[in-house]
Amino acid sequence: MTSWKSDEVRIGVIGLGYVGLPLALAFAEKFAVTGYDINGNRIQELKGNKDSTLQVSASELTVSKINFTLDSAELKNCNVFIVTVPTPVDEGKSPDLVPLLRASETVGKHLKKGDVVVYESTVYPGCTEEDCIPVLESISGLKLNTDFYCGYSPERISPGDTLHTLKKIVKVTSGSTEESADFIDGLYGQIIDAGTYKAKSIKVAEAAKAIENAQRDINISFVNELALMFDKMGIDTSDVLEAASTKWNFLKFKPGLVGGHCIGVDPYYLAHKAELLGYHPEVILSGRRVNDYMATFIASKVVKLMLAKGLAVKNSRALILGITFKENCPDIRNTKVIDIYRELEQYGMQVDVHDPWASGEEVQKAFGFSLVEEIFQNSYQAIILAVAHQEFIALDFSLLMGESRVVFDTKSVIDRRWVDARL
Repeated sequence: MTSWKSDEVRIGVIGLGYVGLPLALAFAEKFAVTGYDINGNRIQELKGNKDSTLQVSASELTVSKINFTLDSAELKNCNVFIVTVPTPVDEGKSPDLVPLLRASETVGKHLKKGDVVVYESTVYPGCTEEDCIPVLESISGLKLNTDFYCGYSPERISPGDTLHTLKKIVKVTSGSTEESADFIDGLYGQIIDAGTYKAKSIKVAEAAKAIENAQRDINISFVNELALMFDKMGIDTSDVLEAASTKWNFLKFKPGLVGGHCIGVDPYYLAHKAELLGYHPEVILSGRRVNDYMATFIASKVVKLMLAKGLAVKNSRALILGITFKENCPDIRNTKVIDIYRELEQYGMQVDVHDPWASGEEVQKAFGFSLVEEIFQNSYQAIILAVAHQEFIALDFSLLMGESRVVFDTKSVIDRRWVDARL
């Protein structure tokens, strides 16, 4: 393959969300970068030095020389294409590859001899070679490893995590040939301070990403199941975990809601591929079932506590603190908090949601209700802390308390004096 000098590398990043924007910003320190996205509002805000995902600051955007564009034709001068679009699941929990395949079509239109395409979107093993590359070849009329090259480097971005940022996380890389693998590894090596790890193949890199989050999902499902068991035994799960963690090799995972675009989604990609090959993964899918059940458990527990206090459930008011999928992050994708909301509504309760991190416009568009700004003006019979935002940890819950209220703490961060139950 072609051996380029640094000043000859022109990178196109396709998809400027939580993964693509930090990546484009890092590469722009070394190379010419074009950032492309199909969301016109997103491009406008980035051109105005604003990032609604809160991954990068206005000052970082101001000094960056990225060419943000809504016009895919501006990718024609790029010779390295990096695809960082979402890979969600549909209502049936099957992989939704539409964004990925459309991005491949876009790249294919501008692919030239000697170019390199790298995928970062989370997929199942084999997806890059079996689903994406055929699209690139079909649209471009070019042949893999003869005319162009491909690689896979799984993203490891954790939204809201200011410690484990892009440059501080080891980057797994891979390529369709030995030479392309070396080139891609060297390319990322110029921006990743923590170093890179060159996987044996594209499939190995894809599989590594898939099991990273599946492993966390399974570990969390184990402690979630413990929480369900200990609730029936009248034991506080947090107390048990504190005691057990005194053993040197105990893994201290905490129970809770498991949503987001990674942990709550990736296991389905792995399971999908396994089932296509005739194997039904028992452990992975059983873990998913436990984690998906937690919202139902929380809602039903709140109702039982209300009845135990003699509170009427129908037409009562409930307050949910937090709607994002994790703390100190504006991302509402695949949040499991919405499942608590819907469960409580089915009991006939009026439910308010307050979240200082989430976009009210995005919540309205995604879920059909408005966030409440003021939480002290209404009288609530039930309060559920769903997300441990820093604002909620600092909140004086004594101001929200009353004898005719039930408080459920899903994150075990509220003073126990004010809590009726917690995970």
